[in-house]
Amino acid sequence: MPSSPATWVNTPAELLSHLPTTPARIGLDTEFIRERTYWPQLSLVQVAFDEGDPGAPRILLLDMLQPGMPGALVPLLQDRAVTKVMHSASEDLVALRHACGALPEPLFDTQVAAGLAGVGAGVGYQRLVQDLLGIAVDKGETRSDWMKRPLSPAQLAYAAEDVRHLFALQDALSAKLDALGRRAWFEEDCARMLETSRNDQGERWPHLSLRSAQFLDEAGQRRLLRLLRWRDAQARRSDRPRTWVLDNEVAAAIAREAPADREALERLLQAYPKAPRKLAAQVWEALATPLPDEDQAPAPRTSERDRKALRRLQDAVAERSGELGLPDGVLASRRWLESLLDGEDWPGVLSGWRRTQLEPALAPLLEQVGEAGATSV
Repeated sequence: MPSSPATWVNTPAELLSHLPTTPARIGLDTEFIRERTYWPQLSLVQVAFDEGDPGAPRILLLDMLQPGMPGALVPLLQDRAVTKVMHSASEDLVALRHACGALPEPLFDTQVAAGLAGVGAGVGYQRLVQDLLGIAVDKGETRSDWMKRPLSPAQLAYAAEDVRHLFALQDALSAKLDALGRRAWFEEDCARMLETSRNDQGERWPHLSLRSAQFLDEAGQRRLLRLLRWRDAQARRSDRPRTWVLDNEVAAAIAREAPADREALERLLQAYPKAPRKLAAQVWEALATPLPDEDQAPAPRTSERDRKALRRLQDAVAERSGELGLPDGVLASRRWLESLLDGEDWPGVLSGWRRTQLEPALAPLLEQVGEAGATSV
């Protein structure tokens, strides 16, 4: 049976005319562009309404480029009586928070549910629909230009398909979560995802993700941290991609060379075509201003001892994941384990139910790491 067509909506009044009084749940997805900006430019919001047949919802395509549309969507996003079913929602949350100033609560993320139900970690929408529902979904418009108008029939069909099967996925995954007794785990993860988006302050230790940081001494790593923190703040203010503000290679070179004054910095910037010469004064101020917490910054972990310690943690996590029937990466990723090795006390996503499951196995290993570090000082 062919799918029912979606309805294009481009005025707040028309959106209100299509809304049920209080739907029990809606399917939600977004289309946005983020190639030339820091913040996602929200173009389209797809909304599905359950009208009795989970496989055949009523679908609205909301043109978010029209005046008043982001504000008109806010009451529905904030209505806690309405469950918002989404797939891999983290980027969509950023787009909605920036455009609408609101987040979709409460959230049911089908990708998170699939991981906790043992279906797979990080499973894409297309594969999940195929595996659970036996339905093939066309993903041909993934890299489409969503800012142009009018959108093509292929774009409209693609956008509608991204919400058409969310209710059927939710029903199937809810049954699996309840059978496994993991509903509380799931709700905790979805609530944390929303909280992370609401309180996004940027990465605390961005230097750790740059390979070049491994080759800097302690002072150089602090200089790099200062530059990258400034870069993130500047990118947010100017709405430009981070690397457009300050390229990674240039940031590493400045941290390594340690220019003695602003004039030396400007000479260094002249050597790099991508350097932000017009921002030299701001770059110098950031470079020369210590951060209040930089003494707490962990160093990049590069030694053989560090690698062995991480491997022991990973092995313990893999064993516990096997016992729980969880796919690799759901219980604890490499990055989360590195934060434990850096001395953080079960931060963020590792708190709650994950700590309960992992602490008995990981605590003795972390204690050994601490004792080894104390011995080497």
